[in-house]
Amino acid sequence: MTRYGPMFGPDITFLGVPACDLSSPESFAGADVVVIGAPFDGGTSHRPGTRFGPQAIRQACYLPHDGSRPSLALRVDALRDLRVLDAGDVEMYSGDAARAIKSLEDAVFAAADAGAIPLILGGDHTIAWPDATGVARKHGYGRVSMVHFDAHADTGDVEFGSLIGHGQPMRRLIESGALRGDRFLQIGLRGYWPDPQTLDWMAEQRMRSYEMTEIVARGLDECLTEAFAIATDDCDGVFLSVDVDVVDPGMAPGTGTPEPGGLTSRQLLDAVRRCCYELPIVGLDVVEVSPPYDHAEITAFLANRVVLEALSAIARRRRGDPWDPRRPLLDR
Repeated sequence: MTRYGPMFGPDITFLGVPACDLSSPESFAGADVVVIGAPFDGGTSHRPGTRFGPQAIRQACYLPHDGSRPSLALRVDALRDLRVLDAGDVEMYSGDAARAIKSLEDAVFAAADAGAIPLILGGDHTIAWPDATGVARKHGYGRVSMVHFDAHADTGDVEFGSLIGHGQPMRRLIESGALRGDRFLQIGLRGYWPDPQTLDWMAEQRMRSYEMTEIVARGLDECLTEAFAIATDDCDGVFLSVDVDVVDPGMAPGTGTPEPGGLTSRQLLDAVRRCCYELPIVGLDVVEVSPPYDHAEITAFLANRVVLEALSAIARRRRGDPWDPRRPLLDR
């Protein structure tokens, strides 16, 4: 598991944080978070290009890549208050999906087993299967819940004759026993898939899926509060999976399967902040950024900020003092 560096482009780390090598445990001993790139789009069913996502997310920022990002809202500098390291990209050949996801699962487990939170940059959503499985290997099968932001349920069975694909990872996780269906919370579903047969399977697993119509009618905050109560019941940790296509494609066009009518970028950032401040996060991934379809890098910038909001909220949660979002910026 030698540090490979980015598969596509120069060897840079996320906003300049120190590098580590997952084949050298001493290089990430004591890490709070280990960033892992998963440049894989071999499971894509429509538009490819997410193999270039990790590189785009790492560098999408107008500020210096100096390993520091003080949060105005949360009043922490997550890249310094936490020990955040970047292990580079896992070598993931899109022509061999089974080998690719096994390599990623082992990399995620290595980080989790060392006590760090694995933060995986995708890649298409196929990677959620090895990501959450690697975390479950550390914390126990059935002991980790999932909060999943997505336009699509990703609970298909066979796609193009394969069990591996970006429309199927959540089904594979539940069927394998790594995660429980009744502790699986999906936020932002909409559109015209999956079919009734797949929805019946989801109901049989006791999944809880919040479609956009319900979110609009009830309000996102109310739905999140309900989801958090389920996610933290009889589980030891939460895996957060964020597909950028949960956001309306007018604000995040650089993705493989755009579906109109999603969350705003502001809603997603606020929701991710809540998740990582209020929940015991043990792993997370940000997926489906496809730079070839992006415009002015706005999707990559959003994904970069999703990562920073998550890290900042984790840092603030660990600091221990209550955070009041109504507090004025300059109120010292």
